[in-house]
Amino acid sequence: MSVRGGGLVILASILLLVGCSGQQEQATEENREAKALMQGVWVDAETEDVSFRVAGDTIFYADSTSMPAYFKIVGDSLTLSSGASYAIENQTEHVFSFRNQNGDLITLHKIDEAEADSLYVTDTKPTVMTYTHQVKTDSTVSYNGARYHWYIAINPTRFKVVRRTFNDDGMEVENVYYDNIMHISVYNGAQCLYSSDFRKQQYTKLVPTKFLEEAVLANMEYSKADAEGLHFNATLCIPDGASCYLVETIISYKGKMTMKLLEY
Repeated sequence: MSVRGGGLVILASILLLVGCSGQQEQATEENREAKALMQGVWVDAETEDVSFRVAGDTIFYADSTSMPAYFKIVGDSLTLSSGASYAIENQTEHVFSFRNQNGDLITLHKIDEAEADSLYVTDTKPTVMTYTHQVKTDSTVSYNGARYHWYIAINPTRFKVVRRTFNDDGMEVENVYYDNIMHISVYNGAQCLYSSDFRKQQYTKLVPTKFLEEAVLANMEYSKADAEGLHFNATLCIPDGASCYLVETIISYKGKMTMKLLEY
């Protein structure tokens, strides 16, 4: 092959690479025109219930417990900051249709500002929920001729737990809960045998890490006294879900603490 022929092949290859690169950049470039069409309040075409309001690059859900989500439109997809992506079927100034996580077609209509003010409170901040039962309990128990006084205190914190779920439109939303710290104290007369706080991170050896990320330390209850010591049961649950772990904490009469998993 001549040098000239080789040069033409190299030039063609470079042009091909540049062309492919340009196509890739174009495929990942945000569609700002489509984002502009999203601005406003959208209602479900069938139920007329408010689904969300879009302001700038943020979706604010009508559900008072769902956190706002940043979004972008690239190609024919609506992508949320969580990584969830939805295929857009139709988009105009007043109509927005997409496929939710189940593949169902969801069609929304934009409503005018006057109607929106009566249906949607634009400055409402999402509610961060607490997940607690009784705040403080205590009692006395006798075993082998000795009396023991135990205390349990449930202390709500500002530690946030994010749970991802799906709303009525099949869009992924984030609900936020405040976690709890549990405190257990055990006394024999005036002598303190044991006193300590419990956080959900202390259960990593018994509860899967992935579960703990969305779980709240929901409750602590006294169970019984036997030869091992005083037994307390901690409940770790994913809020508003059916999944919970029950972990037993045993405080021996010498003040030693051990844990074991009871059930899931």
